[in-house]
Amino acid sequence: MLTIRKSEERGHANHGWLDSYHTFSFANYYDPQHIAFRSLRVINQDQIAGGKGFGTHPHRDMEIITYMLDGALEHKDSMGNGSIIRVGDVQRMSAGTGITHSEFNHSATDIAHLLQIWILPNQQNVTPSYEQISFSREEKLNQLRLIASPNGSDRSVTIHQDAYIYASILEDGAMVSHRVQANRYAWVQVARGSVLIDDRLLKAGDAIASDQAGDLSVMAQDDAEILIFDLA
Repeated sequence: MLTIRKSEERGHANHGWLDSYHTFSFANYYDPQHIAFRSLRVINQDQIAGGKGFGTHPHRDMEIITYMLDGALEHKDSMGNGSIIRVGDVQRMSAGTGITHSEFNHSATDIAHLLQIWILPNQQNVTPSYEQISFSREEKLNQLRLIASPNGSDRSVTIHQDAYIYASILEDGAMVSHRVQANRYAWVQVARGSVLIDDRLLKAGDAIASDQAGDLSVMAQDDAEILIFDLA
């Protein structure tokens, strides 16, 4: 069965400096019908004003992935990492036994636009770790590019969960297909543009969940960007 999660049905919080849409229950937004999907716990679409950001705060026992759409994010953490996350970069933090970190828009004027993704780990109390890998536009153009996996295959970031994340930038009319194996589940998140999945039109912010095996095909209706989560 395919189930659509419409953009306008997501939770929304606008704090002035932060405009955020929550696909799943998060902070003050709670919807018992949308707590998580399998191990996928959070997809927040954040737009952060220039010079603003999240001060130092803690996490533990969570796989946290940042996927940049526009702008750049400045990151610092208690593991001693300091980096700039730019478009094309995928950042992964395994919070494990506990970390603190801060995230600020690297620009004083331009908006930083990103997806923050949380995956529930299949191991508790792991040693915290950090990873950041850049993927070119060409690697994702009109094809699926593996960006996260449990074993770091094909130069993807490594997460503590039986989950695979693919990204694609689609030109108008282009199509990609992903085979969902038996006893696996898929979630497709539309980050930009609009796509057609099984004759269903999805626009930016929309998502579709699948609990059926078989080919899941995505065709762009205009220039689009998507993430596909393949989950146990």
